[in-house]
Amino acid sequence: MTGKENIVLTGDRPTGRLHLGHYVGSIQNRLKLQEEGSAFFYMIADVQALTDNAHNPEKVRASVLEVALDNLACGTDPTKTTMFIQSEVPEIAELTIFFLNLVTVSRLKQNPTVKTEIKQKGFGESVPAGFLMYPVSQAADILTFHATQIPVGEDQLPVLEQTNEIVDSFNRIYGKTFERVKPLLSAHTRLIGTDGKAKMSKSIGNTIYLADTQKEIEQKVMMMYTDPNHIHVSDPGEVKGNVVFSYLDVFDPNHEELAELKKHYKKGGLGDVIIKKRLAKILNELIVPIRERREVLARDPKKIMDILEAGTKEARKTAQKTLEEVKTKMKINYFAQ
Repeated sequence: MTGKENIVLTGDRPTGRLHLGHYVGSIQNRLKLQEEGSAFFYMIADVQALTDNAHNPEKVRASVLEVALDNLACGTDPTKTTMFIQSEVPEIAELTIFFLNLVTVSRLKQNPTVKTEIKQKGFGESVPAGFLMYPVSQAADILTFHATQIPVGEDQLPVLEQTNEIVDSFNRIYGKTFERVKPLLSAHTRLIGTDGKAKMSKSIGNTIYLADTQKEIEQKVMMMYTDPNHIHVSDPGEVKGNVVFSYLDVFDPNHEELAELKKHYKKGGLGDVIIKKRLAKILNELIVPIRERREVLARDPKKIMDILEAGTKEARKTAQKTLEEVKTKMKINYFAQ
């Protein structure tokens, strides 16, 4: 449809500013893919954000600008990436309705990603229907643009599996229309939170944001979990499960020095403050240019919204073609010329 070999779709839920977990889990991968000549769609998934934030639409609306700023500050190029807002492409919602007929409630309840998130959010039997159905909505997001490659974390693989089940069902019933999708996994696993207890999450508050100041970064690093038995500098320390070393494994560019630090820490004689200061310095060097670009971009919010409006218009052109094709296959194109 675009004349390019690969079509990539990715996105963020606008529920707040983005953090280092987003950076290593998806943004780094996006920037690489953006330069590889694929047709690239970036979606701000406000409809999905509302599935568990319906009571707080102001939060979702305000966060649309925040996540756009974070992505642009990291290097997303709107001349190479079509940036759009999900709710402004109504064809996605229409396709979702058609796909819902191809999925059972039982299958959705058994989706590991959905089960985990329902438990994390404490919904119990009061889970909103929109939240339960969001894997179908995600399938519609992907297939509206005939995307074939989806950058995801491992926790989202069950959602892509469900997308492929929908692809197979639709193609079997209505004729070949969609291609199966492939996950593009990040080189890094999920980034653990600063508390060491869960993945980095805005809702838990164990995050380092891409807009954090140097002081905020240093404060958060100094509060990081290390080895509770490493009480004195002379004590031998444990590297495994030590959040500071987990972060250094991801962000420290000097692997040889890091290997020596680990040996020293295990042997004893290396204090937590030294490794924390090293990590704070590395993270500051990464985040400072992102934060500075973000501050400049934030001075002109209208320009950011203009980028999203232009991208959304382009996205709708593709979406309208897909929906026309789908309705033709489903024999419901009653007034087609």
